[in-house]
Amino acid sequence: MSQHSIKPHAHHEPGHDNTGHDHGSYRSYLTGFVLAAILTIIPFAIVMGGGFESRVLTAVTVIGFAVVQILVHMVYFLHMNTRSDEGWTMLSMIFTVIVVVIMIAGSVWVMYNLNTNMMPTMDHESFQGFGS
Repeated sequence: MSQHSIKPHAHHEPGHDNTGHDHGSYRSYLTGFVLAAILTIIPFAIVMGGGFESRVLTAVTVIGFAVVQILVHMVYFLHMNTRSDEGWTMLSMIFTVIVVVIMIAGSVWVMYNLNTNMMPTMDHESFQGFGS
């Protein structure tokens, strides 16, 4: 059979194949890029503008934008969805997120407890002259 006699299937759509993998299209990449740019510009403007009255609210807002941007990257650029590989891609991503959250939370907890318990009498005001 010659190479020219092979014809694509009529049900084949650009950006998709029969394995459930989404290879993306120009429009999806452009949408992902625009969303990623917006999700970068907004927190940058908030921080450069001095942030909100509460530093905690500013930090939570920036972290929230970061989480949404991670999701945008995973959907639009890494093509992760529940259809790919019969859901195993999403399952492995969820497992990875759980492990990372446990590692970060545990690290912060240990660092906080070490700081609190190892240096309870440290006077930070006496060190104001050093390094200036």
